[in-house]
Amino acid sequence: MRYFLEVSYKGTHYSGFQIQQTGGTIQGAIQEALSIFLKQPFVLTGSSRTDSGVHARQNFFHFDYEQPFDPGWIYNLNAILPADIVIKNIFEVAPDAHSRFDAGSRTYQYHLYQFKDPFLADTAYYFPYKLDRAKLENAAALIKEYTDFTSFSKKNTQVKTCQCTILESEWSTTGYGLYYQVTANRFLRGMVRALVATMLKVGRGRLAPDQLQQLLEQPRFGTAFFDAPAHGLTLMKVNFPGGILEEHALPDA
Repeated sequence: MRYFLEVSYKGTHYSGFQIQQTGGTIQGAIQEALSIFLKQPFVLTGSSRTDSGVHARQNFFHFDYEQPFDPGWIYNLNAILPADIVIKNIFEVAPDAHSRFDAGSRTYQYHLYQFKDPFLADTAYYFPYKLDRAKLENAAALIKEYTDFTSFSKKNTQVKTCQCTILESEWSTTGYGLYYQVTANRFLRGMVRALVATMLKVGRGRLAPDQLQQLLEQPRFGTAFFDAPAHGLTLMKVNFPGGILEEHALPDA
């Protein structure tokens, strides 16, 4: 049987989502918890790869297990996991369901705070500079008009295409600053942080709006700005079509 595992985490102390050699990862911690509790090795497939330091309100893994999964085990697994990772739900899905390829879109938020606050330091970017909101909002609207985001992808990527459909792109106000929300069918490596960093240059008057447009119309790898730090970024939601998760949630999970 195949299961989707819904997880949430604070990425501050991890070297990203996917297992690698450079340090602890979200995947590694959850695989270890499953292996300890169920006394067999597990290999998880992730839905959305977040970089080192990036957080997630909602992300998914899928895995196969030959027995029915008791929803009560979520409590046991969370007791094994570190405090900054939580399993939120478990879904039994079709044997060919894939947490990455079946996702219809993903939603990210990037948070800024403009007055020093130690309680926001790990999850938002301290940006105490004056910003022109009209320029920011116009830049966010412009981004929706394009589909080639080569300029906003880091170099040495292995993707076959840099075409992305932006479904939502807007800035909103919070009690402590601003956040940018973007939804797309797919994202490139470093793309959201590059969009934010480049728009902040526009908002501060350091980059003209037509220069942003040029980055979109004359795409070349890595020509946008990439200096928005990881800790301001949170994956908010992985959107699956047709309500398949709601239909397959295990009872009392």
